[in-house]
Amino acid sequence: MKRCHIAYLACTAALLGTALGAAPSVAAHSTLVVRPGESIQKAVDAAKAGDTVLVLAGTYHGSVTIRTPRVTLRGVGSRTVIEPAAKKAVKKSAKKVTKSCAEGGNGICVLGTKTKDVKGVTVADLKVTGFSRTGVFGMATDGLTVRRVNAANNGVWGIAEERSVRSLLRDNYAHGNGDAGVFLANTIQEEAGAYDAKQTLVSHNRLEGNRIGVTVRRLRNLTVARNYVSGNCAGVFVVGDENRPKAGHLDVTANQVVANNRSCPKTERLPALKGSGIVLTGTEQTRVSRNWVIGNSGKSPLSGGIVLFKSFVGVAGTDNRVDRNVLSGNSPADLVSTETGRTNSFERNSCRASKPAGLC
Repeated sequence: MKRCHIAYLACTAALLGTALGAAPSVAAHSTLVVRPGESIQKAVDAAKAGDTVLVLAGTYHGSVTIRTPRVTLRGVGSRTVIEPAAKKAVKKSAKKVTKSCAEGGNGICVLGTKTKDVKGVTVADLKVTGFSRTGVFGMATDGLTVRRVNAANNGVWGIAEERSVRSLLRDNYAHGNGDAGVFLANTIQEEAGAYDAKQTLVSHNRLEGNRIGVTVRRLRNLTVARNYVSGNCAGVFVVGDENRPKAGHLDVTANQVVANNRSCPKTERLPALKGSGIVLTGTEQTRVSRNWVIGNSGKSPLSGGIVLFKSFVGVAGTDNRVDRNVLSGNSPADLVSTETGRTNSFERNSCRASKPAGLC
C-alpha cells in the first residue's frame, strides 16, 4: 500500500511537471477586425507584435502608420480601398520637425527609426490609391512583406522603400503612378553609398502605365525577377553614381519587359523617356539574364531593349553581364551600350540588332 502511494505521488508530480513544461511560451495572437466607418489606425495602434489587423471590404479614408514589429495589415483584396482623407481632416502640428505619413502624402507607412529597424511587418490584399506621394512606403524596415497590393494612381510611387533589408515585394499590381510602380533606394534625402539590401526580392509583380516600372537606386544584393513590366515609359531602371560602395551586385532575371512606349518629359535627374526596356547606369557586377524584352521603341538617349548607359555623373559601369536574353523589335536596337568600360559582357543573347554592332 505504501509503495502504491509513493508511486501515485511520483506519477502526479511527473504529470504536473509535464503540464507546466507544456505551457505556451508566447501569448496567442489576435485578429482585430476593422469595418467600414471604423479607424484602421486605431486598430493598428492597438495591435501587438504578431497580431493581424483585418480590414473588411469598403472604402477607408486616411493614412495608416505601422511602427510595431510583426504586425500584419490585411484587407480582403481590391474591395478594401484606402484613399486620402479630406484635406481638412489632416491635422498639422507646428511642433513636429518631420511630417506624418498623411502630411507626406503617403497612404500606408511602415516606419522604423534611425537606430532600429521595424521587423516582420506585412501589408497585403488591399488597394491604396490617390495619394499625392506614395501608396505604400517603408523606411528602416527589416523583413517587410508587401503582397497582393493594388497600388494605383499615386502621385509619385506605387510601392517604395528606403534603408530597408530583406524585403519581399511580390504579386502586387502597380499602375498609373507618377514615377515608379516599385521604387527601392538606399536613402532619398541625401547622397550616400549603395546600401546592402540583404537579398531583397521584387518578384511576380505587374507594373503597367507608370513612368518607370521598377527603379532600383544605389542598392546592392537585390533581385528583380519574374515581373511583367509593360506600358511604362521605361521598364526597369538600375541606377548608380559616384558614391561608394558602388551600386550593383544585383540580378535582373526572367522578367517580361514589353512595349514600354509611353512618352514622359524630362526631369531634373533624367532626360525624356520613351521605349526603354532595361537600363543599367553607373552599376557594377549586375547580371541581366533570361529576360524577354520585346517592342520597346523610342528616340530617347535611353531607348532600346537592354541599355548600358554611361552614368550621368561620368562613372563607368563595370563587370556587368548581359546573357541569355530574348530580344526583338526594340529600337534603336535590341542591345545598346554607350559605356566606355570594356569589362561588361554580352553573351548568348537572342537578338537581331545592337548598337554598336557586334553585341548580339
